[in-house]
Parts: sequence; C-alpha cells; structure tokens
Amino acid sequence: MSHVPKRLASTATKVATLSTSHLKVFPPPEAVVGRAPSSSQTERTPSFFSAETWATLQPPNPASLSAFAHRIGLAKTFSNPAEVIQQACTHPSFVPFHAKHNPDQPAVTANGNLTTLGNSLLGLFATEHVNSTYPHLPTRVMKAAVSAYVGASSCASIAKDMGVGHLLRWNRTPNTPTRPAVLHADAMSSVPRALTALIYQHQSLAAARTFAHKFFLSREINLRNMIKFRDPKLALQETVAKFGRERPVSRLLRETGRLSNSPIFVVGIYTGGDQLGEGFGSSLRMAEYRAAEDALLRLYLTRQPSHLVQLPTSTFGDARGDIFSATTSPSPYTPVEMQDTEILYGSADKSGTRNPGARSTGTLPEDEVD
Repeated sequence: MSHVPKRLASTATKVATLSTSHLKVFPPPEAVVGRAPSSSQTERTPSFFSAETWATLQPPNPASLSAFAHRIGLAKTFSNPAEVIQQACTHPSFVPFHAKHNPDQPAVTANGNLTTLGNSLLGLFATEHVNSTYPHLPTRVMKAAVSAYVGASSCASIAKDMGVGHLLRWNRTPNTPTRPAVLHADAMSSVPRALTALIYQHQSLAAARTFAHKFFLSREINLRNMIKFRDPKLALQETVAKFGRERPVSRLLRETGRLSNSPIFVVGIYTGGDQLGEGFGSSLRMAEYRAAEDALLRLYLTRQPSHLVQLPTSTFGDARGDIFSATTSPSPYTPVEMQDTEILYGSADKSGTRNPGARSTGTLPEDEVD
C-alpha cells in the first residue's frame, strides 16, 4: 500500500461515522443533483452541498442513545432515556446553528441550564469529599483538588471515556469581545455536568452524589505535587509552635561518601522524641530541606479512613422533592472537626508587607548534628 492510501485509511478511521439507518431520506436530494428547486418550477438556483454541515444537523441514532444510557447505568433512571440523553448531549451552541439551517423545524432543547446546575452539584460533592477525606489540606490545595476532580478538563475526559463523541451536537464558534470561543472540549465537558443535573431532577440528591462518586471522585488525584513550600523549614517551625510542641531539631541519621564527589546524607526532623520527617540529599542543607518538606506533607496529606468519612449531604433524605420536608430519616452524622493548620510562614504579598505573625528568621536554628 502506497503512502497516499495509507494516509487516507488512517484519516478515515479517526472520523466519527454517522449511522444512516434511522434517516428517512438518504442520500439527500441536494447531494445528488447539486441544485435545489426554487419557487418557480422553470428556474433553478445553484445550491452548494456541505456534507459536514448536513452530518452535523442530523439527529443521533435513538439506538445509540439507548445504548449509551445502558452503558453508563442510567437506563432505568429516566422514563424516556433517549430523549433525556439527547438533551444532555446538545450544547447551547447548536441551537442557533440548527435554527439557521432549519428555520421551519421546532427549536432543539439544549443543556445550558442543566450544565450550570450540574457544575454546582459537582463542586459541592467534590468539596465535601476532599474536605472530609483530607481535613488538614490547605485551602488553595483543596481548590486545586476540586478542579482536578470535577474541572472542565476532567469532565471532558470523562465524557470521552463514556463515549459521548458521536452523540454530541455542538457548533464551533469563534471568540468575540463578549463571549469566549466554544471548542470541542467545552462542549464535551457540558455532558457529564448535564447528566448530574438530570439525575438530581429525576431522582434525588443522593442519586446524583452516587453518580459523581462513581465517575468523578473514584479517581486517584496526586495531591502531593499540588503542595509547594517556599521555605519548608520555617513553615515547619511555625506549625510545630502552633501545636504547642517543642521546636524541631535536625539530626543526621546516616551518611556515606562524605569525602567523595557523590556523598549521601539522610537527615531526620524531630520534635522531642517524635520523628516528624526524613529526607536525603547530597548535602546536609538539601537533606534538611527535604526532611522538613516530608514532615509537612505527612501532616497536610493525613487521610481519613474511608469507613470513617462522612459527608454533609448524607444528612439529606433519599426521597424525591424538597430536602427540608423529606419524610425519610437521615443517617446519623458527626461533622468533621475544622482544622486550622495553614501556616503563614513569612510570605509577602505584592505590597511587600509581611503577613501578621510571620517570624523574621527564615531558617531553622542550626543545631549540632548528632
């Protein structure tokens, strides 16, 4: 096979196929004759057929919609799964595009309002999950974790894994001074959010939370890479002082090759008789830096056991309707104690003024290495 057929075959495999079995007329008349009849029978005006536009305007196959609902476990959630899934897969950018080419047909129903509601619900579920699982997590890291769980890129990736690609109805629009551009990732991210809102409307808040936990919050997020310290030694010093413990002390645990060109030092950070962290490096300063960073990460990344994690939304009943007048008895709930572990360790804002309570020194006191 030459290069041109290979290139054509590889490109064809990447193009989403459109099933024509459910279409009443195929191929369309304008694609065959190339001309569309005008009001007069004797005159004909030229009509340029666009296969891409025609394929975009076609409704998705009802069988594909039902198969998608069964694939993600929502076939029994809705009374009419095909219609509901079609609305969830229709982006608001498709509405003016459809009205322009089909002015005589009724307007399609988009997922604009559902996306807004679903985004708020996913933010609620992700925030309570992260806060209950990692009670010591700093505020900025918690926000980053929520974005990693239910952000736009995560929603687009989950929609791709669900198989939304061939069901999505959208139209690419350019950027304007009053409206950002609509890209494929933006349209894809709207589908999981709309599905969350539909489950909330048709079932209950508990059902929507279960859907979010199965598809979003069950993934593993690397929180360790989200926590960065400008001066971990000073941050550790203030953290220990805030908890009323003894000041941290650095101790050399192991070393090798001190007089060689590649030495290795292992340093531990202790407060009293308790070891807080451990780090290694090619110098004592590097090892002490990593040990202090390890001690802070052990504190901030303390994870609540899964069987002890309780969510605030679990207090709401499973009945459909007003959550404040639900007849079902909520499960017992013990709120998670709000931790106060964020330390201001000498950082300065744009004005250059140091934060209140920040110490003037930037490093730990140099101690005699044991």
